[in-house]
Amino acid sequence: MKRIVWIGGLIAGGILALTMSVMMVLHSKGLVGLDGSEVVGYSSMVLAFVMVFIGIRTYRQGPGGGSISFGKAFQIGILITLIASAMYVATWEIIYFNFLPNFLRDYSAHVLEKMRASGAGAAAIAAKQSEMAQLARLYANPLFNVGMTFLEVFPVGLVVTLVSAGILRRRAQGGGAAGEVATA
Repeated sequence: MKRIVWIGGLIAGGILALTMSVMMVLHSKGLVGLDGSEVVGYSSMVLAFVMVFIGIRTYRQGPGGGSISFGKAFQIGILITLIASAMYVATWEIIYFNFLPNFLRDYSAHVLEKMRASGAGAAAIAAKQSEMAQLARLYANPLFNVGMTFLEVFPVGLVVTLVSAGILRRRAQGGGAAGEVATA
């Protein structure tokens, strides 16, 4: 199981790290806006977490002997998710603190400009500006930064893990209750 988890986690984490790195380079050169990078970012998360499904299925077909419980499938999936999430967070910390020190300033300006363009009032813009300044202060703390970055990616992996464990669970031949349907 360790081999399957590590390979799946490292591949998923590699996809996340590479996508984030490329998108940040493109953003810093002005080739991609923040809205576009969010779409690509979350799409790459879903793509990367396909490794959760593959890892669970690989275990079921190999060491599992054709069957796997929901619990074991969840365990494999969540471990893959944790490895990939750790790689995502580490990549962001390196990029943020070493290469994009003005990211939050740029992001704040982007948010405020969108508010102005949508016709938001001066009071709402001032409140958002204060909120963004507080966020920038919090993001300067690496522990807060790590936590917020982890909360970007982990929920996606958790959902994929739950869905994959539900789809791929299969009782051993003859071990199921009467009328129970085995799934793929």
